Amino acid sequence: MSTTSPTPELAAPRPRGGIVQGVSDSLVIAKRNLIRMSRIPEMIIFGVIQPVMFVVLFSYVFGGSISVGGSTSPAAYREFLMAGIFAQTVTFATAGAGAGIADDMHKGLIDRFRSLPMARGAVLTGRTLADLVQTTLTLVVLAVVALLVGWRTHTSPGEVLAGFALLLLLGYAFSWIGALIGLSVRTPEAATSGGLIWLFPLTFISNAFVPAENMPPFLRTIAEWNPFSATVQAARLLFGNFPPGYEAPAAWPMQHPVTASVLWSVLIIVVFRTLSVRKYRSASA
Repeated sequence: MSTTSPTPELAAPRPRGGIVQGVSDSLVIAKRNLIRMSRIPEMIIFGVIQPVMFVVLFSYVFGGSISVGGSTSPAAYREFLMAGIFAQTVTFATAGAGAGIADDMHKGLIDRFRSLPMARGAVLTGRTLADLVQTTLTLVVLAVVALLVGWRTHTSPGEVLAGFALLLLLGYAFSWIGALIGLSVRTPEAATSGGLIWLFPLTFISNAFVPAENMPPFLRTIAEWNPFSATVQAARLLFGNFPPGYEAPAAWPMQHPVTASVLWSVLIIVVFRTLSVRKYRSASA
């Protein structure tokens, strides 16, 4: 009579928690997008060239003709300008984020990702994180160019890093707007156009390139409450780039720019991440 030895029971693998799984899946998607970006160096190169052109053109073409704090000195304008150029650069990455997601939708990659045991929203979070890394590299190159044309900071290294952190937070927030646009259109070309058309009034009706106090009253009010202006104002404060004797406008975001910048960016992330994940579920259902 033969006896059968009992088979030891294998412990079932513990399922990962929702947060752990979401972070892990997002990092995997971010790595995939970074590898893809590294294989298309033209995308990174062209992303750097445009802001460098803005720095050179605005610094040397308009540098002696725009009054900042009662001075038309080109050096004073360069220091005033750079926070605006930095902010414009991080926000213009929105178009790239939207086009990338629209391209994935067009090729059916979103449907493939949805068929995998992946946390909801990880595809979009990974994409926006990869765009944040690319934006950081662009910002580093742009800061070096700014130093070469005469831009300087006048505060501590910690405050300078905090200024760049606020800029990147704004860029990350706007990338979620790009994600929603990319999910809402049919082609990458439409996503690029849709991602840029609203950015021009947003960035130019602001304090990025000229002082808001020089604008007509109704435009000045819009500029002072513009979330873009709050981050520009905060960056100038943390970089020490205000001209001598500068008095901030009375509007609350201009008086408390760091707080306003953080609040605006967090609000944009919460609202547009929620809308983007909801759109992602319905678009790939």
